[in-house]
Amino acid sequence: MGKRFTASQDQLKPDAIYGSLLASKFVNCLMLDGKKSVAQRIFYDALSEIKRRYPDEEAIEVFTRALENVRPSIEVRSKRVGGATYQVPTPVSSKRQQTLAIRWILAACRGKKGRQIHLSLADELLNAFRREGTAMTTRDNVHRMADANKAFAHFAW
Repeated sequence: MGKRFTASQDQLKPDAIYGSLLASKFVNCLMLDGKKSVAQRIFYDALSEIKRRYPDEEAIEVFTRALENVRPSIEVRSKRVGGATYQVPTPVSSKRQQTLAIRWILAACRGKKGRQIHLSLADELLNAFRREGTAMTTRDNVHRMADANKAFAHFAW
């Protein structure tokens, strides 16, 4: 059997300013239609906005901790057993935790219409840093759903 993931993780290079692989991955997920320079400008403008609002904090640290706060530790998966479908709580791998955190933050930013995207991204990252906001609500809902269905945990095989 081949590799489980594509080579994109192996080919990922750290971003130019902060030297962070996580920032580079975030920029790639932020990118639409192959316009990487636009995505980089949005990301770095958001970090400069964070730096402007929190001068004593390091912007890349705020970004990293915001993503760590949003990462889910458990999620529910559908499992069909004997004609019935159960929502079975399962632990989440670290790669999927990172992917879901990035996805939820970007979905929260893109869901707020009428604002510049870099300001919306800065707001969502700061909210996640403070453990509040739309992305954290999504994470809490996933955890609540897993907790409500823990009676079906014995189906996780």
